[in-house]
Amino acid sequence: FFFFVFLWNTTRPAMTTLVLISRMLRVARRARAGSGGAHRLTPALCRHQHSASNKDSWAAPKDGLADTVGRTPLIRLRSLSDQTGCDILVKAESLNPGGSVKDRAALFLVRDAEANGLQPGGTIVEGTAGNTGIGLAHVCNALGYKCVIYMPNTQSQEKIDALRMLGAVVHPVPAVPFSDPNNYNHQAKRHADETPNSYWTDQFDNTANRLSHIRLTGPEIWTQTGGRVDAFTCATGTGGTLAGVGAYLKEQDPNVKVVLADPPGSVLFEYFTSGNLARTGDGSVTEGIGQGRITDNLAGAPVDSAIHIPDDVSVKMAFHLLAKEGLCVGISSGLNVAAAVKVAEELGPGHTVVTLLCDSGLRYASRLFNPEWLKTKGFWDLVPSELKATLPGGNGI
Repeated sequence: FFFFVFLWNTTRPAMTTLVLISRMLRVARRARAGSGGAHRLTPALCRHQHSASNKDSWAAPKDGLADTVGRTPLIRLRSLSDQTGCDILVKAESLNPGGSVKDRAALFLVRDAEANGLQPGGTIVEGTAGNTGIGLAHVCNALGYKCVIYMPNTQSQEKIDALRMLGAVVHPVPAVPFSDPNNYNHQAKRHADETPNSYWTDQFDNTANRLSHIRLTGPEIWTQTGGRVDAFTCATGTGGTLAGVGAYLKEQDPNVKVVLADPPGSVLFEYFTSGNLARTGDGSVTEGIGQGRITDNLAGAPVDSAIHIPDDVSVKMAFHLLAKEGLCVGISSGLNVAAAVKVAEELGPGHTVVTLLCDSGLRYASRLFNPEWLKTKGFWDLVPSELKATLPGGNGI
């Protein structure tokens, strides 16, 4: 090659040489791109890969933990995409610094507290089922605040232990309806009201939560898919993720379908189907999703339709993701993916459906991956046979 360039240089100007080299390198790159084989990327993911290789903010060093929130990978689920004929894509939110999608809201809630007068060394107080609290504890440590968490005593021990390990003061309280003055959210507000230099972040009705997904999650999905999104679906607790992502995607393309996924015991499926705040089913083993009211974060969300997903379907999907995709997730993530499959089946082949993997299944080891718990709840038969023998205490029974 260089001998050829030398000969050419003896008869052509230097500029001609540069043009020739440029052309030859382009040909070589095209040849390499065309030999991708079984792991060839889809066009949308290729565009994402090209943008990520530039000297942009993705590649630059991060300025502390807060600057690492977001930019999570978008993963194509091969088994379910092949099954439906659609691209089913999931945001791997366990790769946020605090391990869940709630890190996004946590960062924006703390910044909102600062904007509203919280002084250095102050206290952040929140009522949370776990993941928002874990995100807040990380952010508070990074930015120099104390963290106090009120949570229902129905949540997994792993979440409680994680919060305490991170330095948060945790108050597990009886799980009672929002209408009860002793609901964990009301207790959190009272604590903040009684504590100097403290701020109740109010994740359910503080729309800084929704803003985090308008500013971060929605744009990431749009960029990572190259603008090829036909539907977005996920369950909701506060409403911030669904409302924020949905609002951003609808702004880019009004034809994007936004579908709310709902567990048993929640009123949201019925509300977005018939307009009535009526519960479907008696209750759910999922944590942190489902709702008995319309929060300020969810109010006005551009929801096109809703899907009800029973617990057994969510549990079965969580184990499918572990056995077939290598992804260890909790039941809420299983619900999200089950909803994405249902949306894909309704849309038909050739569409792109996006959802979230909320966090890691390791946060639910004492429940979802506990054979005794599974048997007590009637879910043991949903576990793939190849996993039964490997679960702690499973013994292949």
